[in-house]
Order: sequence, then C-alpha cells, then structure tokens
Amino acid sequence: MSVVRVESFSISVDGFGAGPNQDLAHPLGVGGGQLHEWAMATKTFRKQVLGKDGGTTGVDEDFAARGFKNVGAWILGRNMFGPIRGAWPDDAWKGWWGDEPSYHAPVFVLTHHPRESIVMKGGTTFHFITDGIERALELAKDAANGMDVRVGGGAATIRQYLRAGLIDEMHFAISPVMLGSGESLFDGIDMLSLGYKRVEHANTPTATHIVLRKERS
Repeated sequence: MSVVRVESFSISVDGFGAGPNQDLAHPLGVGGGQLHEWAMATKTFRKQVLGKDGGTTGVDEDFAARGFKNVGAWILGRNMFGPIRGAWPDDAWKGWWGDEPSYHAPVFVLTHHPRESIVMKGGTTFHFITDGIERALELAKDAANGMDVRVGGGAATIRQYLRAGLIDEMHFAISPVMLGSGESLFDGIDMLSLGYKRVEHANTPTATHIVLRKERS
C-alpha cells in the first residue's frame, strides 16, 4: 500500500523549516541553508542532487538514502518550486534544479495559478495542481502506482497535510542552529492529538533525527 511520507525535512532548534525572506538569492530563506548541512556531505545528496561521486556514510547517509527509496511521486508547495508569486509571468522558470532535477518521478506542485506540465530530463515531470491538497494526493498516488508519495515541503504544505491527517510517516532532522524567524513547521499543530508517535530517533554530530508515525485506526 502506498505510504505518504515526509523525509529528511530539516528544522532548526527553534522549529523553523526555512529562514525568512526567500528569494532567488536565498532559496531556503536567509540562513536556511544551515539546516541542511547534515545532508550535504552524504553520498545520497551528492549523487541525487549534485550528480557527483563520493560522500560520507553513517547515520546521516542512512536517513538521506532511505528518503529516496520506493518513492513513486512527490508533492511540493509553490514556494518550494520557486520564488515567483502570483500568476506565472511566462514559462521560463522551471525550478531550482537545472535541466535534470533530483526527483526522477512525477512531481505535483500546489498552486492557485494554472500552468502546463513541464517534462524535464531524468524522468521528472512537474504538474501544477490548482484544486487542492486532496486532489494533488489523489493524482500523486495514481502516478506512484503502488509506490510511496513523498511530501517534499515546504513547511506550509506539510502543515496542510498534517492537519488533514494525510501524512503516514515523517522523518525530520533537527539541525543545531537557530534562525529566530522564518517558516515554522509545527505552528498550530498538535501532533499528539493527530495521532503521531515517535518511533525512532538517532543523534549525529550534525543533526538529531526523529521519525514520527501516525497510528492507524
């Protein structure tokens, strides 16, 4: 059965999943890049995102690697796809990731503004969904064909899916930095009342890894 997962989502000690003032120069908001230092040196990040060999092994690599296993489709928020707000001015912007994004699967982008799908190299196709999170998840599950759906973020998109009780499992990495402001992951969210329990945790010099799972009724 397809599982809806959040994987390798990094947050600060004070609970922010991105820094403030996201723009072209600061894709993760001011200071947000610090959150992902645990992942950047791993073999998986270097291969999947940078297209390079080498990288670290160990606990951080284990969590990074399993985040890509059995993923058949992705869901992203509009802000995760890019810094453009409002109606699309043209079709020039195709994401932060160059001609061959690291997803290698269908990606469903939540937006209020229609846009034609974009076929990229390496098996990634961006689809733009204007009729809500449930519809995006329905399409993602169909595209995943029995594999899992990964909700990639950002924080606001994850909060929507959490409130709706649609995320089965969530791995996040607490990085040892504070941002002071930005996108709060758990703002207004009561994880206990939503049925989530901690099922795994591990510490490394660069992150504390936590896995939460929703109890099935």
